[in-house]
Amino acid sequence: MSDSNGWDQFGDLVGGIPLTLELTVASFAIGAVVGVPLVLARRSQFRLTRGLAVMIIDLARGIPMITWLFVIYFALPQAGIRFSQFAAAVLGLGLLTAAMMAEIYRAGIAAVPKGQWEAGRTLGLSERRLFLDVAVPQAARVAIPPTATLLIGLLKDTAIASTLGVAEITYRAQIAAQNTYKGLTIFALAAGLYIVLSLPVAALSRWLDRWLHQKWTVA
Repeated sequence: MSDSNGWDQFGDLVGGIPLTLELTVASFAIGAVVGVPLVLARRSQFRLTRGLAVMIIDLARGIPMITWLFVIYFALPQAGIRFSQFAAAVLGLGLLTAAMMAEIYRAGIAAVPKGQWEAGRTLGLSERRLFLDVAVPQAARVAIPPTATLLIGLLKDTAIASTLGVAEITYRAQIAAQNTYKGLTIFALAAGLYIVLSLPVAALSRWLDRWLHQKWTVA
């Protein structure tokens, strides 16, 4: 880490952006995919399956993220299961995201009026087509705002990966602050970077919401 001037410090922080984005995208991808079978299990007609899904979701959400990361990175090796710092961070963040996405999916599906399901069945649609063609488009509009909020929160939560030594923005800010004793300036710059990175997600969320609204209004 260079401490010759403010630009060098800012450059050090900017160098952490790719890893921060990789953590965010990889964790969100895991959460978005794993959240699907979780919500399907959550809506299962079998009580045992529903109970298991609820237990997994509550367990993932009820334990602090930093605890999950420490369990994955420090405890699992005692059982012979080892992950790199980056992989442990992605897995931990991804598991929590999956639990959150499952609840977002569930809320979106629950928002679809029962009449829509009944009308689809009356028209002879299969359950698969009913789900994909009727429920998903309507649920998506409900799910987009909380998903965007979750994604922005996930971007900020990647800072927890610094506790494992992953050299994302916050880790680099910590090192720079220790080397230069300019913690206020450096962490203010780090905060600014997180804000800048969050803005496109918020803008995309608003655009998608307007697009879906126009599409369904026209339809």
